[in-house]
Amino acid sequence: MNSCCFAHIALNCADMNATEHFYRRNFGFKRARVIDLGHEQIVFLKLGDMYLELFQAQGDAPSPKPIKDGHTWSGIRHIAFQVADVDSALAEMEESVPVTFGPFSFDNFIPGWRTVWVRDPDGNIVEISQGFVDQLTPPLDQELADACP
Repeated sequence: MNSCCFAHIALNCADMNATEHFYRRNFGFKRARVIDLGHEQIVFLKLGDMYLELFQAQGDAPSPKPIKDGHTWSGIRHIAFQVADVDSALAEMEESVPVTFGPFSFDNFIPGWRTVWVRDPDGNIVEISQGFVDQLTPPLDQELADACP
């Protein structure tokens, strides 16, 4: 693969309007495109270079809604956003947005790193974080280092 960039996250929504409202109101997403398939629509929301692709859910989830910071089995655990200040972001959110975990400070790992997790209308866990920075020289497992340039 010559060039690659992140494209989007696709979400199945019990109520597409509620999900769109949640991400527009609380994170600043804007509607970027609607694809009309006749019997349903696909809605793309955009924030900077990030897209969310919303689909109408077909049936109920086969597992319980995630708790805390998300399911721990194989799969997507949560969606995360960086903000300047976690407490301010929480204060600006609608009162109906449930906090599932935190807020916590992770100063032992990165000074100023603070995170809280909330639930979107479909039960997806959304992390809101401030202060995370990359490690200058993160260690790499030797087997992985040998396999990847």
